Amino acid sequence: MRVIAKGNFLETQENNMKKESKNKKDIIVAPSILAADFSRLSQDIKRAEIAGADWIHIDVMDGHFVPNLTMGAPVVKAIRKHTKLLIDSHLMIENPENYIEDFVKSGSDLITVHSEAVVNLRGLIAKIRSYGIKAGVSIKPKTPASAVSGVLDIADMVLVMTVEPGFGGQSFMPEMMLKIKSIRAKFNGYIQVDGGINADTAKQAKEAGADVLVAGTYIFGAKDMKKAIDSLR
Repeated sequence: MRVIAKGNFLETQENNMKKESKNKKDIIVAPSILAADFSRLSQDIKRAEIAGADWIHIDVMDGHFVPNLTMGAPVVKAIRKHTKLLIDSHLMIENPENYIEDFVKSGSDLITVHSEAVVNLRGLIAKIRSYGIKAGVSIKPKTPASAVSGVLDIADMVLVMTVEPGFGGQSFMPEMMLKIKSIRAKFNGYIQVDGGINADTAKQAKEAGADVLVAGTYIFGAKDMKKAIDSLR
């Protein structure tokens, strides 16, 4: 089994799989650290881990592809030292192909790129997977499901945005459920939803076929984080 170097530690592909849900059919909850307290980020991640989080979702924004600027590979590297959960890096950036290696070396276990930001989407998905990690593709609300049809046979995950990407705390867009259903009819991998997720909207997303739920404010702003995470399953 090939060993993959990530930052200052080594992981095998087998260990990567162990960091995912034991059963792929289970609902995976991925707290978005965009809503965490950045002055105590490692503590908030540990709280989420103890509360039952499955993955850690990192929203990477460059201020160009989306109208907000957040964090980059150095933050992923710092987080990697504080959690053994799967790190799910969502690149909302222009020219993501130029930064894949940086995010791999920083410790990402899954890298998702936007179909709207890539010319050769199939080639980039293949490149990400060549590093021994998982690859996802994301689509904005105005992008049709057909935009990812050419990579469904090689992508590990499709992320359907249920808000316009860029800022947290937006309202869920229920009309995106038709898009999820369309993709699920052709795709057996993970379908992730991101944007406005709470106990009520999570139910809609799961019924449509989603199995990975990203939530930021709903989890990190909860008085009882475990209860919030459990309510999404």
